[in-house]
Amino acid sequence: MNNVKTTPTSSMWRLRPRERRTLLLLGDFIMAEIALIIAIYVWSFADIYQVFTLNFVAHLPNWFFLLPFIWPLLMARLYDEHRARYPGQTLRNIAFSALIGLGLYMVFYFTSEPNSLPRIGVAAFIICVFSLTLIWRLIYIRIFTAPQFMRRILLVGAGETGNIMLNIFNQIKPRPYILAGIIDDDPQKIGKIIEGYEVFGGNDVLLQAICDHQITDLVVAISGQMQGSMFQALLDSQERGVEIIRMPVAYEELLHRVPIRYLEAEWILRSFVDKARSETFSEMIKRGLDILGGLVGMLLLLFFYPFVAIAILLESGRPILYKQVRMGRGGQLYNIYKFRTMWQDAEADGQPQWAEENDRRATKVGLLLRKTHIDEIPQFYNVLHGEMSLVGPRAERPELVEWFQKHVPFYRARLLVRPGMTGWAQVNQQYASTIDETIEKLEYDLYYIMHRNIGMDLRIIVRTPSLIFSLRGR
Repeated sequence: MNNVKTTPTSSMWRLRPRERRTLLLLGDFIMAEIALIIAIYVWSFADIYQVFTLNFVAHLPNWFFLLPFIWPLLMARLYDEHRARYPGQTLRNIAFSALIGLGLYMVFYFTSEPNSLPRIGVAAFIICVFSLTLIWRLIYIRIFTAPQFMRRILLVGAGETGNIMLNIFNQIKPRPYILAGIIDDDPQKIGKIIEGYEVFGGNDVLLQAICDHQITDLVVAISGQMQGSMFQALLDSQERGVEIIRMPVAYEELLHRVPIRYLEAEWILRSFVDKARSETFSEMIKRGLDILGGLVGMLLLLFFYPFVAIAILLESGRPILYKQVRMGRGGQLYNIYKFRTMWQDAEADGQPQWAEENDRRATKVGLLLRKTHIDEIPQFYNVLHGEMSLVGPRAERPELVEWFQKHVPFYRARLLVRPGMTGWAQVNQQYASTIDETIEKLEYDLYYIMHRNIGMDLRIIVRTPSLIFSLRGR
């Protein structure tokens, strides 16, 4: 067994998901820098009728050189390594990012003094960065969806959790990696085809299968007790440079969610409670960010309030604001504030209901406020008050939390952190209206709780505008 060849060195070019995200970010930034240089050249030629000079560059506004840093923020949705594989989604998201950037610039342009902001330079940058980024992303798709640049996987375990991984893998298009086959010690499964993949054999053929199929990773999906010989075979594989990934970790990498149906309570407790105890300094920074965001949000509230109030009064009268009891961190109850979007006494029986598409309880103004999420702006008060955060799981009513606890495993774990105005579930999933969708939403929430940090909060915040402009609110 020890004489089996090691995995080919070519596996070093098969990038992991995190490495792909880094490559995408680096490529986008380089394209934005090139676009900046071209834009400065076009600007200098068009406005001054002279060639590109250092003297001209020295007199440019400082904010213009920040555009290459702003561009990746607008592209936040395309740093999901799975979404980045789709040419159609890539084109739509790059175009959408360019439009958002243009829209934000136009807001500043028309609210500033006449002729105080450039037009040609910004227009040239947007056109160039859109074109160059699209070319780079299409090249990335062409290269890194080729078999020689994809990770090659063996699934270890063909039981219940193994079948879950196979079903997930078969649902993702294009494939995130190449699944060569399955290893399982059950003699009745050897040689069979499960979900389109062959069971090569047990632990005794693992090292040979790694060599024959140029395997880079093993996904271990053994839910029961592992035999000592299988454990030793996995250790031997790791010594030969093969990466071993546990099923929950692979599930998270593929879906960016936590597999709550297949986890034990001890794992949940260890992962989330220990995380909560070790993040004191990060929580202080997060609270500072919340206060800053809350102050900016209150300025937005002052701007929108007169217009929204007039619209609500004309259609349905008072009240303008609506408060409702929600359950916050640690099960604490508090009043959440929103612009009223429903008719008075829409829930006269007091029974909470799931929000629906084009909810019949909502007024016409209310539907518009929901679609644009303007109805949630008063919640910045809750953020300043400390009952909510800018980023976190969505706040739910106590009656719904009590009901969900009886039907959704580990639902109360989402109360380990403050609820948020936006969150990982909100930017990845539409509204939940069934138990299965609620479980999926909870998997996103627990993924956030487990991996939360300031970087992830900022990533969610910069992805939120695309959610708002998509008009998906209910």
